[in-house]
Amino acid sequence: MTADGTIRISVVGAGYFGSFHAEKLAQMPGAELVAVVDIDGAQAQRLAQKHSVHALTDYRDLVGDVDAVTVAVPTRHHHEITAFFLDHGVHVFVEKPIAGNLGDADDLIQRANGRSLILQCGYIERFSGLFQALRQEVHSPLFIETVRIAPFQSRGTDISVVLDVMIHDIDLTLGIVNEPVQSVDAVGAPVFSDSVDIANTRITFANGCVANLTASRISLKQERRMRIFQPDSYISVDFDQKSLRIVRRSDNTGTSGQFPVDIREISYEEVDSLATELQSFLTCVSSGGTPVVTGEDGRAALATALIVSESLSSHRRLVEQHGLLHSQ
Repeated sequence: MTADGTIRISVVGAGYFGSFHAEKLAQMPGAELVAVVDIDGAQAQRLAQKHSVHALTDYRDLVGDVDAVTVAVPTRHHHEITAFFLDHGVHVFVEKPIAGNLGDADDLIQRANGRSLILQCGYIERFSGLFQALRQEVHSPLFIETVRIAPFQSRGTDISVVLDVMIHDIDLTLGIVNEPVQSVDAVGAPVFSDSVDIANTRITFANGCVANLTASRISLKQERRMRIFQPDSYISVDFDQKSLRIVRRSDNTGTSGQFPVDIREISYEEVDSLATELQSFLTCVSSGGTPVVTGEDGRAALATALIVSESLSSHRRLVEQHGLLHSQ
């Protein structure tokens, strides 16, 4: 850090997410955006010029000039880059998933803990005002239903829709239920890419709560919804429309056989989720606090996502046996 406590930080990856990281960090009090790094020099230069910082093509050149980095590169590079910075005493914010496999995730957690460094995994939905308001209303979830669908983009297709899209809802659901996963059953299909593009999974938790998660990156529209059913109410969330409603049985007598219900719209304070997420990371770096989304949290979401992926693989082998798909 500088003498006045300013955190020197750089963004590794000048693509879609990295550009947003740079934009927020360049305006953030207590942070000095030092550089943008990307193997595509022209892309790094464009983003760096926008924020009047250095452009680099090799992340290793940052050593000695930064206190922290954000890593927004394809998943297959997460472990290599994150491990490098942790080994050099640099705090790391890494976009989800934390790594491509549990061995790599465990290794990163061990490196960070062994050096008392901050390792935060990027799950932006955790920081939305909407989700914070939702958490206040959930007490005994029995059934959770999520839908997260979006039009097809070539970005992110190096991994399946489970690790690319569904993992957000896996993380939220794990945080809401806070119970061990007991069983997973999933189905899905590759449609526009070589990996699974649409998937549905049913997760049963040790306390009996069941979650049904649907994710697609081949939809004609974007939609992000969650419904939580509990003994006295159900909660309906629309992350795109930024609405939160609670439906409860009414004490009033219904007419014409209608079931009487009270529908209440919950108000909440809207925040810039990404700015809040990155500010939270910087606060942890300066204070030594525990991140909202730790490396262990990132591992838990990854572990469940990989179980879902294995269930999908079992289903794929079944349909291949019956000639619906040709094995690669």
